[in-house]
Amino acid sequence: MKKILDFSRPLYVLAPLAGLTDLPFRSVVKKFGADLTVSEMISSNALVHNSRKSLKMVEKSPLETPYSVQIAGADETIVKGAVEILNGIEGIDIIDLNCGCPVPKIVSHGSGSSLLLDLEKMGRIIRTIKETSKKPLTSAKVRIGFQEKRPVEIAKTVEDAGADFIAVHGRTRAGKFRSAVDYEAIRDIKEAVSIPVIANGDITDYAKAQWVLEFTGADGVMIGRGAVGKPWLFYQLKHGVSDEEIDAALKKEVILEHFDQMIAFYGDYGAVLFRKHLHTYSKAGYRGASAFRDRVNRESDPKIMRELIAEFFDAKNSLNG
Repeated sequence: MKKILDFSRPLYVLAPLAGLTDLPFRSVVKKFGADLTVSEMISSNALVHNSRKSLKMVEKSPLETPYSVQIAGADETIVKGAVEILNGIEGIDIIDLNCGCPVPKIVSHGSGSSLLLDLEKMGRIIRTIKETSKKPLTSAKVRIGFQEKRPVEIAKTVEDAGADFIAVHGRTRAGKFRSAVDYEAIRDIKEAVSIPVIANGDITDYAKAQWVLEFTGADGVMIGRGAVGKPWLFYQLKHGVSDEEIDAALKKEVILEHFDQMIAFYGDYGAVLFRKHLHTYSKAGYRGASAFRDRVNRESDPKIMRELIAEFFDAKNSLNG
């Protein structure tokens, strides 16, 4: 396992987020410090039916080693078929099963956090992935329950099914993304299983990440929403840098890198898709943010947009500069 992931020190992992953690975003956080990146959640059913969009979502950046592909599914036969397709794609190191997505559309199909209602079935699906996969590692991302908390029972099921490690979002499905994260439950899991445990949920800065690692004893942290709008968070984690110590030049470098990767992956339309990221990046710390957002909302030419980005995010325009 150590050849793929080194658990002798805390791992910093980018969580999969639908519509956000695409290849360009993952390549940026990888370049600036993430130890592991995970694809957006991909439907096993879509993979088996040769969905062009899903196959595009599997693509990885050359920087992404190691790289994990997360699949969702509730039917063992279909999941097996999806894994067989992934077996034929080079560059994937880990296949991860989503057992935590709370979105009604996913739950209604029996996937995501719905699997927490039938742990025996969840275990069978993980075992199917483990036995079918030709990739080095198998993992699962879980929540600590559907309605009621049953963290240790869930984690032991994952371990007994043969997963190499587990990522734990410290909320139930009922808790969605708003209830308090139960870090004690993650600590209980860490004490109960022998496989590595990655803690997830409301980790938004360097100090919180260090606290979570110490409190739970976890082998790493997984960050999703905390990295949206500030992918330099992984640089901070790697280098022990606080928010106040991140300088405007690094932010500008990260944002331009992200933009360039969007154009490389999506073509010129990447400029339009990048608008949502610019809204987040420009939220605080720069002069004339409202006028900048209004301007980029009307711009679709990649060359002009890049010039606007370089000018706006220059250190001279930073309120902290």
